[in-house]
Amino acid sequence: MWKAVLFLGVFLIIGGKSQECVPRSFGNQKIVCVCNATYCDETPERVPKVPADGSFYWYVSTKGGQRLSFGEHKFGECKSSPLALLNTVILNLDRTKKYQRILGFGGAFTDSAGINIKKLSNASQEQLIRSYFGKGGSRYSMGRVPIGGTDFSTRVYTYDDKKDDVTLKSFSLAPEDYDYKIPYLKKALELQPDLKLFASAWSAPPWMKTNDEINGFGFLKKGYYSLYVDYLLKFLQSYKANGIPVWGLSTGNEPINAYIPFDRLNTMGWTSETLADWIGNFLGPKLAASKFNDTLILALDDQRVFLPWFIQKVFDNSKAKQYTAGIAVHFYADFLSPPSVLTDTHNDFPDKLILMTEACTGVGPFVKHVDLGQWNRGEKYFMSIMDYVNNWASSWFDWNLVLDETGGPNWIHNNVDAPIIVNATSDEFYKQPMYYALKHFSRFVERGSSRISIDDDILVRATAFVTPSNETVVVLYNRLDFSKNVVIKEANKEDLCLELPPKSMSTIIYGH
Repeated sequence: MWKAVLFLGVFLIIGGKSQECVPRSFGNQKIVCVCNATYCDETPERVPKVPADGSFYWYVSTKGGQRLSFGEHKFGECKSSPLALLNTVILNLDRTKKYQRILGFGGAFTDSAGINIKKLSNASQEQLIRSYFGKGGSRYSMGRVPIGGTDFSTRVYTYDDKKDDVTLKSFSLAPEDYDYKIPYLKKALELQPDLKLFASAWSAPPWMKTNDEINGFGFLKKGYYSLYVDYLLKFLQSYKANGIPVWGLSTGNEPINAYIPFDRLNTMGWTSETLADWIGNFLGPKLAASKFNDTLILALDDQRVFLPWFIQKVFDNSKAKQYTAGIAVHFYADFLSPPSVLTDTHNDFPDKLILMTEACTGVGPFVKHVDLGQWNRGEKYFMSIMDYVNNWASSWFDWNLVLDETGGPNWIHNNVDAPIIVNATSDEFYKQPMYYALKHFSRFVERGSSRISIDDDILVRATAFVTPSNETVVVLYNRLDFSKNVVIKEANKEDLCLELPPKSMSTIIYGH
């Protein structure tokens, strides 16, 4: 197979054509795109970037195997037969109604991601990093960085595991930072200099906690509230010294996990009251007085089921509210609360950012952790992104950038799936439908784009944006197992008509 991939790659490059997906099927329409040291699919910049007046660009991915397939079409090419009209959804778009600005899309630089990237040859590593951060790739503009270890590490560690080191004399970055995080963060920054990174700690050093453990029912000791901020400031300084600027800092990953009996995940618990106290009286003031005073504070970093009530209680503390720039949420328990809680939270606190900061599939003991080419997992990502951005979220983050074919490594065997899976034995990696679901947004909805008004139909999901260069970007999903006609209506323009393939993701771009 690798010889066929190599031959096809050389043929396409010599022929001067855009590099398209080299598919590999795992049965039942489960398709990945294969990349290796010599070939990987890309999405080239179109010239002109915005099509001529009266035309639009259309990128489409389908369960049947298309991956960001490109076409240029004309406005006004609409079917008028009665049968076509019966199978048509009309979506009204209004550029004058603007909502939140988009910060960007991205994923996490975990130890496991770095471990798997490092298993590849240097040439394959470059292909993979470009796939996420390059101009022909996903153009990720954000990234998440764990502060110390997570479950997606091969061991338990923080940056100061010497018990009762109240001077933090033993603080130091870990070998994992130098081997698996910083090198790939630097490569990403070379490709995307405006990359915004935010950092999250899973736990303080165990000796700072009430249970002296990395996990379980443990909370930061009140006497260490100030010292723990110093610990975080040392992290910011250490990363800056290594050429890695940190744009934002969350208050800690999934603190509610501390309340779950027998959960082995690295965690440190907060209540809304103790978190407000720590932000308002320690983290906020000390960060503001430091040379990292432009680093934003993001509160919660846990499931949206805690919105808006948890944040309301945190912001009852006026100092905590003053220092907090945004609210970070995860998607795992979204089935317990509707997307509208995000809008409720925005309405309560319109000056605060809302970021979706972690998502993955293949979660839990009774599911297939890695299911190569599974379209439904891409669909889940796509629908989630729409739910979040249509309810005031400014970003959407995947979890691990890369995992292996088992969904690891993970020290508690909490394996999951990822948009890119590495096969180190053959020095190749697989782009899954989840990768393309994210790329339909991240590649075209650049930072500073504003969400605009468009109808969101139950059968054809929709969202739309105006970019800083004033092009319109419409993103659609046909949930049906058959084709569906769509008419997009906008004042003072001809109708834009499409026949969406079954189970398809679409991104449409046009000028104004």
